[in-house]
Amino acid sequence: MVVKHKFAILLPLMLGTFMAGIDSSIVNVSLPVMRREFNCGLDDIEWVITSYMLGFCVFMPLTNWLKQNFGFYRLYLASLTVFVIGSLLCGLSRSLEMLIISRAIQAFGGGAITPTAMAILTLVFPKKERGAIMGWWSLGAITGPALGPTLGGILTQYFGWPSIFMVNLPIGIATIIIAAISLRFLKKRKGKIIHFHLSGFILFTLFILLIQYALAKAADLGALSPYVWGTFILSVVVLILFIRTCRKSKDPLFDLNIFASKTFVNCMLITMVRSIALYSGLFLVPFLLQGLLNYSETQSGLMILPNSIVMAIFTPMAGAWSDKFGPRREVLIGLGILTLSMFLFSRINEPLAWFILLTMAVRGCGLGLLVSPITSTAMSSVLPHQATQASSMYSLTQQLSGSAGIALSGIMHQYLFNYYTTTKNYTAPLAEQYAIQDAFLMSSVLILIAFMPAFRLPRVKYTDKKPEVVEMV
Repeated sequence: MVVKHKFAILLPLMLGTFMAGIDSSIVNVSLPVMRREFNCGLDDIEWVITSYMLGFCVFMPLTNWLKQNFGFYRLYLASLTVFVIGSLLCGLSRSLEMLIISRAIQAFGGGAITPTAMAILTLVFPKKERGAIMGWWSLGAITGPALGPTLGGILTQYFGWPSIFMVNLPIGIATIIIAAISLRFLKKRKGKIIHFHLSGFILFTLFILLIQYALAKAADLGALSPYVWGTFILSVVVLILFIRTCRKSKDPLFDLNIFASKTFVNCMLITMVRSIALYSGLFLVPFLLQGLLNYSETQSGLMILPNSIVMAIFTPMAGAWSDKFGPRREVLIGLGILTLSMFLFSRINEPLAWFILLTMAVRGCGLGLLVSPITSTAMSSVLPHQATQASSMYSLTQQLSGSAGIALSGIMHQYLFNYYTTTKNYTAPLAEQYAIQDAFLMSSVLILIAFMPAFRLPRVKYTDKKPEVVEMV
């Protein structure tokens, strides 16, 4: 189809994704302040981020059912509205428990924004333009989380941490108005009414809660605890039951045929490894900067700014390069640069501003080259009717892996902190500094795993030919 008014379609999708993305990271710089105000430990305050990610994961599987029964137009507007209401509740929270609950409500709206936007772009724009369009859309999807820490640091220091949520209100209301006008043509797109796969949803939600609970308990009881491993094994059993019920259902929660595409699977594996490493690092950066290095909230936010600027430069270009040359080269280079940035983070042990800014710029370059080629490649590797399911699964993998990354970083931090305080007899601030540095070093090693599926990505550009997807028996 010939698409007119491309910017009018792209703008509300970029704004919505930017707003949802910014809230996945805007709290990061504020976490040390919240930790002091609520007088809690690192394993408690991490739930401010984890609850948001888990809310994403629980709601994302509903996206396809909601799209089929209510349409893209109503789904996107409703998601934006719930997100704005959740943001208001977060800003009004006066206890850690209330904030965690409000973050989950906020995520119920944000959970559908990103996959719905990806699916709309995939269905509306032809494949030959998709890399460039995804590149521009990814600019909103990636700069949101990238700008979040900078904006969050400034707002927290001068207006208090509730302001990081209240800033969503004017942006959200404006996005709702623009989307209501420019996406009105989506009202005409109607899918067939499908039944809700209740048993699949219950099993999948139970799997997410069990795996996250096992990771949370590992920080308290140790990774080798029989209780932790028992919970983990139970989560695997529930996952197997979920897969079986999806195969038998006429209208499954997830169409498992999307995994017949080897390219889609490889993109998912890269995204999984990248998210585990990056979200754990993003969680630890504020504690690194505001700990022994003694930077303020605003200074910490500004230190992260080069990451956003460099990413904003490379993300659209990487999408266009992927359309022209194929995704493999950009993804491999991006992974290499990202690995280097994690190693550089592990070397930060003095408040050398130039070195920190350089490390942030290197990180932004790696992400800018990596994200849009993987996104467009994943979405182009499935059939058109699978676009919503694929986008939900892709976003779900990113969030669930990120949540696991944060939990794993907490486990590594606790183990390393105890090692440095008890075995090495370091002071608490120094032990925390070295524990965070070692966690970054482990993340750099972890990213190397993503090179294996990256080498299996297509070398050549995509055409409008049918993808390699086949039906699974």
